[in-house]
Amino acid sequence: MTNLRITEHPILDIPADTKQVHVYFEGKELLAREGETVASALTSYGIRAFRTTRKRHEPRGVFCAIGRCTDCMMTIDGRKNVRTCMTEVKEGMQIERG
Repeated sequence: MTNLRITEHPILDIPADTKQVHVYFEGKELLAREGETVASALTSYGIRAFRTTRKRHEPRGVFCAIGRCTDCMMTIDGRKNVRTCMTEVKEGMQIERG
């Protein structure tokens, strides 16, 4: 997986010295930045489908990014239905679809 993280932005201050943490997406180790959300970390690796719908099994990912919808919910550290757009990464975090 390639990391597609934004490192420079004309308006936002993106610190380069942010501590990295290790998270695990479906058993694969990923590097994330301390303080970023799970959704941001996954998106930086090109992961766009966070879950599928019950009836049609259609992929869902980040939609509103402010915690109002349910499209980005995943299982985190065994807890189901966690909104990834509002949850900060933590060292050793286990992230799964479903």
